[in-house]
Amino acid sequence: MDQNEYRTIKGYKLKNNKEITDAMEDYLEMICRSARLDGYARINHLASTLGVRPSSASKMVSNLKDLGYVDSEKYGIVKPTAKGWELGGYLLYRHDVLHDFLCLLNHTQDEIEQVEQIEHFFDEKTIHNLERLVLSLKAESTTQKNPSGN
Repeated sequence: MDQNEYRTIKGYKLKNNKEITDAMEDYLEMICRSARLDGYARINHLASTLGVRPSSASKMVSNLKDLGYVDSEKYGIVKPTAKGWELGGYLLYRHDVLHDFLCLLNHTQDEIEQVEQIEHFFDEKTIHNLERLVLSLKAESTTQKNPSGN
């Protein structure tokens, strides 16, 4: 890309032509988060956690199912497919890396709101580099606190 070629956020989204939308990523991330703990997610839990109506959550799960990311069963049970776990695992990892980075940067314990607002704007290479930076900064901080290594 020419360094003088600028686009709107929507322009970059259209250029990158991702299979799923940012909203779909949010749902898949939450489905995988719930499935890690309970083995599945429920439509009502997704709706309440994400602050949407159950009908909206149901429609989004249907979209994810059509794309092969989740399976849904009677009574609102949703489970990630292998394809869903592959992307969902990355989405959880991206979330955790950004959360660790922002907490370290801001000297806080909770930066969830900020992470949720920015996580869709980072590519995989940047996330991996941020993770290396965070690990390096944490190691450096530990060394400074305990210079003798004991």
